[in-house]
Amino acid sequence: MSTQLDTIKLTNAQIAWRAAQDLEDGAYVNLGIGFPEMIATFQPEGRDVVYHTENGVLGFGEAPAAGEEDWDLINAGKKAITLKPGAAFFHHADSFSMVRGGHLDLAVLGAYQVAENGDLANWSTGKGGVPAVGGAMDLVHGAKRVAVVTDHVTKKGEPKLLKRCTMPLTGVGCVTRVYTSLAVIDIEEGHFVLREKLEALSFDDLQAVTGAELKTKGDVGVLVAKVL
Repeated sequence: MSTQLDTIKLTNAQIAWRAAQDLEDGAYVNLGIGFPEMIATFQPEGRDVVYHTENGVLGFGEAPAAGEEDWDLINAGKKAITLKPGAAFFHHADSFSMVRGGHLDLAVLGAYQVAENGDLANWSTGKGGVPAVGGAMDLVHGAKRVAVVTDHVTKKGEPKLLKRCTMPLTGVGCVTRVYTSLAVIDIEEGHFVLREKLEALSFDDLQAVTGAELKTKGDVGVLVAKVL
C-alpha cells in the first residue's frame, strides 16, 4: 500500500495549494513554521489575506526570489519574506497579544499526529531534541480556527490521523480541518468526517491508512490539486 500511495499522493506544495483555496477574503492568518509557510505562495487571486508571524510582522507576502532576500525581513521560522503594502512591524509581546486576544481568524500548522477529537501533537516526538512547545501552544487556542497540513502517513507508512495522539500534545480539541496528501477531513463532534479524497484511492484503502474511523456526511468530493 505504501508504494502505491507514493505514486498518487499530493506533494507538500499541492497540499499547501489546496489549503490556500479555502482562505477567506479579509482573513487574518498565521502560517506555522516550515511546510505551512508555502501557503502564502498560493493565495488565490482577488482575495486579500493578511498574514501574521509571531516575531512581529502583519501583512507579509510570498517568499522572495532566490538572491533577492532581505535578511532583515524574516518570519518566525527565520525564512525571508516580502512585505505587502500596509504591512506593520511590532514587538514580539504585541504579536502574542494578537494571538492570545483571539484576533487571528485562522492558524495553519503542521503535525506529527492529529486525533479524531481534534487534539494536536506537532512539537515533539517525545524523544528529546526540542526543548519546549513554543508559540504553537498559543496559536492553537488563540486562533478562531486551526487547520493542519500534513502527509497522511509517516515515512514508515504509519497513520498520522489517530483515535488518540501518543506524542506530547500541543493543544486539546483544537483542530477543525486537516488537509493531507490523500484527503480533506473535518473534525466534527469528536470524529473524522471525510470531505474530499483522491479519485484514485478507494474509501476502504483510505480507511486502511487512517488510525480512526472515517465518517461521511453526504457526498465525498474529489480532491483535486494544481499540477505544480
